[in-house]
Amino acid sequence: MKRTASAHWQGGLKDGKGTVSTQSGVLDEQQYSFGTRFEDGKGTNPEELIGAAHAGCFSMALSMVLGEHDMVADSIDTKATVHLEEQDGGFAVPKIHLELRAKIPGADVDKFLEAAEAAKENCPISKLFKAEITLDAKLES
Repeated sequence: MKRTASAHWQGGLKDGKGTVSTQSGVLDEQQYSFGTRFEDGKGTNPEELIGAAHAGCFSMALSMVLGEHDMVADSIDTKATVHLEEQDGGFAVPKIHLELRAKIPGADVDKFLEAAEAAKENCPISKLFKAEITLDAKLES
């Protein structure tokens, strides 16, 4: 299974602008720029999109792990805070904090915490941050 997303950028870092789109069409040329990433500009940014992907993936993984423990959640709400920090003359994402609130009738607290930790370690997006990243680059004229 493969899913795709794309980005288009025009101009320099601070005066340029870009768009991001997804294969499904859920994002279709959504605007991003220096202002949306480092200031309060209108549009999205890569860190926000990573946070949404991680929160969604973790929530689904938790649902699966809970099911393995005979628990079904009435609701799972996850907020992912992606930390973008200046490091060594550039920027890095050294941390993502997941904040989970769940309603699970009759849940055992220890089993819930164990399930949450397993979901955090094993959801595909968590694993992504340990993945090999490959690149195919071509210069067009």
